[in-house]
Parts: sequence; structure tokens; C-alpha cells
Amino acid sequence: MVLAFSVLSACGSKKDSTSTASPAASAAATGKPTDIIATYKDGGKITRAEFDSFINVNKMFSPQLAQYLTDPAFQQDMLKQMVTFRVLSAKADDKVKADADKQVTEQMKSITDYFSKQEGGMDKQLKDNSIELKDIESLMKLSFYTMGSMEGKITDQQVQDSYKEQSAAHAFDVATVSHILIALKDSATQADLRTKDAALARAKEVKAKLDAGGDFAALAKEYSDDPGSKDAGGTYKDADINQWVPEFKEAASTLPLNKISDPVESSFGYHVMKVESRSTKQLDDTLKTQIKSQLAEKSLSEFAETEYPKLIETNNLPKVETSPAPAASPAASPAASPAASPAAK
Repeated sequence: MVLAFSVLSACGSKKDSTSTASPAASAAATGKPTDIIATYKDGGKITRAEFDSFINVNKMFSPQLAQYLTDPAFQQDMLKQMVTFRVLSAKADDKVKADADKQVTEQMKSITDYFSKQEGGMDKQLKDNSIELKDIESLMKLSFYTMGSMEGKITDQQVQDSYKEQSAAHAFDVATVSHILIALKDSATQADLRTKDAALARAKEVKAKLDAGGDFAALAKEYSDDPGSKDAGGTYKDADINQWVPEFKEAASTLPLNKISDPVESSFGYHVMKVESRSTKQLDDTLKTQIKSQLAEKSLSEFAETEYPKLIETNNLPKVETSPAPAASPAASPAASPAASPAAK
């Protein structure tokens, strides 16, 4: 499920401060479903039930949000998102809504199919999060209507300009790279496989065999510890170089083409590499759509930051009080998960 806003932004705001609420404010954090927790221009209002539903749908898809439900900063951020969604989605024209409705129908089917295969099925997921299927559909429509409306305002010239700017920064560079990874740790268990010295010696052995005319694909299948490529000749074809760890990315960007490299060290171990091609993605329809979405999301964020304060008339959620924190919360920066291949960030 792709939402226009990242609901984790509130968690990130805890990096430099710890939010607290006064006893009076905390009392306003709960109440009857019909309580009005906020009003905004042109008669807009949000009830406690609507707000809880908005949060609970997001929590269903991102269970880690449960730890922030009583955090005033999180609640305020969710209110900002909800109001922004409502105001901007209301500006969507009939064509945007028709196109969005088709996407929502497809997404709802995918969501239902996915959760139906989980333990307890969709009914358990809905019950555990105190929501109904219509609540998910409602939020999906808010998201798609909003993004459709924002994307409709992005011009072809803006897309062209963004493409040129990002291309200059190598955002769209791709490469076809074959490699044989001699890893230090097992990709599945993270158990130690070998020492750095042993890995380097094995990598040099592989290079020697390749220099002597050995078949790259066969040696990759025999030696490589990268499950993502070993059975494909060790090759990543026309891959985005920006997804790779820095050392691998640097080598893919600079090594002479079609030459067997000396072992390249990375956080995974040692790679014996052969870069077969490098190029920049052309501005095709797929990339235009991607860039248009990027620009729409940027406009959406700017609207939330600059216009939202002007929209709110009353806000009965707990107010945020900040105080210095000794360290950032774990949610302030995502933890890196164990990666199985150098293609992982």
C-alpha cells in the first residue's frame, strides 16, 4: 500500500527532542467517538472516531506505529496529514477521481488477497485494529485523490527540468555488472563464514581463474555467496547503481568496462567484478510518471508545512511540549536490516 505521506515523519521528529503533554492535554487525547477534535476552514471538522480510524488503518500496514499512539507529536502529525488529505482530495476533478477509483479497486483486491492469506485472515486484521474494510478504502481514496490532484498540476517542463537536475547528480545511472562475492557472513543467518584474510585469498583465487579464461557464470555459481545473482551468472542487468553499498557503487561507476577487477572490498566481503555497461535512464513514460510523483509529493509536503497552519481553526489534541533528550529514539533513524546482496542499501 502506497500512501502519499509517510506517517513515520512524526517518529523522525523525535530525533532532537522528546515530546510530552501536560495532564490537561492528555485528557483531551481520548474521548467519545463523536467528540470534535479539530475544525478547519470552510466548515471542516474531524471527530474522534474518524481520527482513530485514520490512525488505525495506517497502523495496520505499519504495526511499528503502535508505540507512538499516545505521543502528542505523532498525533499532531497525523492530524496534519488527515486535514491535508481532506482539503486537497476535495480539489480532485471527475477524471482524477475516476482514474483513482480504478486504482483503489485494484489495490483493495490486492490488500484483501494479501491479508486473507495471513494467520486469522482479513477479519482478524480488521478486528485487531478496530477498523472496517470501508475505512481502508476511505483512506485509499483520500490518498489517490490527493496525489492525482497534485500530479495533475505538474507540467511537462517541470518534469524535464527535474530529469536534467537529477541526471546531473547521477540519480538515473544504471549499470550491468557481474560479480562474485566472497562473503564474510552467511546472508541468511549472519553467522561468520570466514576471516577477512581468508576471504581475500579466496577472491584472489577466483580472479586468477577468471584471468586464466575461466567461465564467469560457472565460477559465480561455484564460488559466489550472493544468492541474488549467483544463479544468474553473477549478473545484475541495467541495475540502479544508487541501490548499492558505497564501495560497490564506486567500483561499478569507475572500473574499466569488460575488465576483471582486483578484489573490491565492501561491508559484505570481497567482490571480483566485471562492469559490462554503464548508461543513464532515458526519460520514458515510466520515468516521467516516477518524476511526476516525486514532484507531487514535494508539493504535498510544502502544502502541509505552509498552508496547514492557516487552515486549522481549533485543535483539541494534546499540545506538544519539547524538552532536550539525551539521545535520539530508535525510530529517529531506520535500522539497517541484514542484506543478502550488495544491491541492498
